[in-house]
Amino acid sequence: MMSDQPNYDKIVKALEEKYQKIDQDTDDHLYGLLYSKPITYWDYIQTDALLNLQIQRTTLPDEMVFIAYHQINELLFKMILWEIAQVAEKEDIEVTFFESKLMRISRYFDMLSTSFNIMREGMDVEQYMKFRYTLTPASGFQSAQYRLIEFASTELINLIDYRFRKDIDRNTPFTHAFEHLYWQAAGKDHKTGKKSTLLINFEKRYKDEFLRFMETYNTKNLWTRFKELPEKDQKNEELIKAMRHYDYTVNVSWVMAHYNAAKHYIDSGIGDGEATGGSDWKKYMHPKYQKRIFFPELWSAEELENWGNNL
Repeated sequence: MMSDQPNYDKIVKALEEKYQKIDQDTDDHLYGLLYSKPITYWDYIQTDALLNLQIQRTTLPDEMVFIAYHQINELLFKMILWEIAQVAEKEDIEVTFFESKLMRISRYFDMLSTSFNIMREGMDVEQYMKFRYTLTPASGFQSAQYRLIEFASTELINLIDYRFRKDIDRNTPFTHAFEHLYWQAAGKDHKTGKKSTLLINFEKRYKDEFLRFMETYNTKNLWTRFKELPEKDQKNEELIKAMRHYDYTVNVSWVMAHYNAAKHYIDSGIGDGEATGGSDWKKYMHPKYQKRIFFPELWSAEELENWGNNL
């Protein structure tokens, strides 16, 4: 028993220091432990709540695959934003930390890319082409977390529709830049400029949040933080490799996996070949059209020119 005493005293002292810093009585917190329940896996993970979030709109069994898969995607997006925030907020950022976080984020996107086989091979085409009509006018286009990942990854100019980039700079109001983001084109009638219900609903729910986030990450996105590093660190081969890997994984590998899964169903010959949200999904999704690139200065002129062309 005596051998354990010093450790016990150190723990109590550490607890006292912890609670003193926040003006709390250590004894009150220790006393509360007498009545607290021991933790269980299902309480900690909130398993019951999590498994009750899959609410089908139809009786078709494979709709469950669709719902659960997209919810898993959103959980991974949350993890990605969690990692990006650590890079954004770190005061004295250095190469090893930056590179390790980028590769961690890339692994999440690698997982997302390879997992699309679950969608592509895991649902009956006829079932999907039936239940998808109950989703109209919703679309994966409306994933707010994915938009936040984009805003947090690069300078805003790299997310502007390439047709308008020459007229937008850092002095452009965020509200104006927002109207010219690359994905706006997928939610507008290209002849009239009228916004679709898909886009109207999306903006009604998230526009204010997006504008605040755009302003916040304007000065601390991944690319901006990279440029804050000393010049010698910006030339670090491992960091550059990690930056390029992340850029390609998000804007080519993952996008193409998503594109091919969508094509498998929408171009199956069953249905009208239209996306549920009504967008021109091929031009919106395929990387060769919008050429979404987070870190263009890390790619050669030839690589930029041929971005997505060979896919």
